[in-house]
Amino acid sequence: MSDRGLQKTRTGIVVRDKMDKSVIVEVTRTVLHPLYKKYIRKRSRFMAHDEQNAYKVGDKVQITETRPLSRRKRWRVREKLA
Repeated sequence: MSDRGLQKTRTGIVVRDKMDKSVIVEVTRTVLHPLYKKYIRKRSRFMAHDEQNAYKVGDKVQITETRPLSRRKRWRVREKLA
């Protein structure tokens, strides 16, 4: 464990990159419906910090939890995945 403690990580797709030093990452997951037993897709959108404006729409990235950087930004982009 690092000195910062255990941080959550998520994998998602960049869906918006118009802001300066920020991107919106959409994370999708499948959950089983409790009554109908059918898998449904749920999505969450996270605003993540991108210091060099390196990530573009469509990039698959991994984001990690961090301290609050602004009102909505609590994640930062760790790396671009293949």
